[in-house]
Amino acid sequence: MNILLNGADAARTFACWTVWNMAVMGAVSTSLNAGTPAENLCRKPAVWFDSPAGQETMRIVLSWQSDHGDWPKNTDTTNKVFSGDRSTLRGTFDNGATTGELRLLAHAFQATNDPRYKQAFVKGLDHILNAQYANGGWPQYFPLRKGYYTHITFNDNCMIRLLQFLGDIAAAPEFGFLDQEHQRAAQKAIDRGIDCIVKCQIVVNGTATVWCAQHDEVTLAAAKARAYELPSLSGAESAGILKYLMSLDNPDAHVIRCVHDGVGWFETAKIDGFRYQKSGTGAALTPDPSARPLWARFYEIESNRPFFCDRDGIPKYDIQQIGSERRSGYTWYGNWGESLINQFAKWEYR
Repeated sequence: MNILLNGADAARTFACWTVWNMAVMGAVSTSLNAGTPAENLCRKPAVWFDSPAGQETMRIVLSWQSDHGDWPKNTDTTNKVFSGDRSTLRGTFDNGATTGELRLLAHAFQATNDPRYKQAFVKGLDHILNAQYANGGWPQYFPLRKGYYTHITFNDNCMIRLLQFLGDIAAAPEFGFLDQEHQRAAQKAIDRGIDCIVKCQIVVNGTATVWCAQHDEVTLAAAKARAYELPSLSGAESAGILKYLMSLDNPDAHVIRCVHDGVGWFETAKIDGFRYQKSGTGAALTPDPSARPLWARFYEIESNRPFFCDRDGIPKYDIQQIGSERRSGYTWYGNWGESLINQFAKWEYR
């Protein structure tokens, strides 16, 4: 554990370098992505789906489903009918896309028994199952696109969202319309996914740590995504992975060990005494002894030092050394480990 302890000291040292004389700023949000418009409509009562507004909304949602069975990201698929060239529809699992629409379809079918909703749901579920690699991971897009999109994607909780969705298929009442074959397939996909997570956990000098935001789909090694997303230990995505593992019923010894090692890394990598806020003009970090603990988005794998990048891909160890565009346009610190550590303290297998 010595390298991690030294890395934690380094993290605090590098944090100190970024302090400018500014007023104290608010705490950073722990969430990387909010619910999609489709996912938010799952809160509607059953009678809404039979109303004219509900029927029109579901018609819109169906219009955005690609021929493969998925939906595009960063798009309100509930607001306006897609009327363009269907060959240009490019669905994905990233940023909450597809799982939100499928959850909405399940609610709609349960409320109306309209066969169109079940048909579209099964098409989307089959697409998710077919997209899973043999090693248990998922890419961002399927069919595969060239580039980093083929990597096993933990970034923005992409793979964890898929696993949670598949887990709900076996437990939540709105998915009771599925046949046993699909339920068994979902459980097998979950088992492979969990095995992939365990195998992807990064080991540094013999000590298991956490995960990168994306891993090579063949070697499972930490991998690069966008220019400023280098191979690293991720303080954001790793918290979501560990919370998911702790939510499992009857975890095996590999999962339990995985959680203990991951939470141990979070304990040593936290940064105390600073408050973070995105800023393109002022200081991102300000001293505040009462602030909640922070974790960096990315840590160097070997040294455990937080680093930051512009779009040139050159790592810097002081967040103020990168340009204002990336300082204000990306979340470099968060309170991600705080709720994780609190959850671990109550975990049955602690």
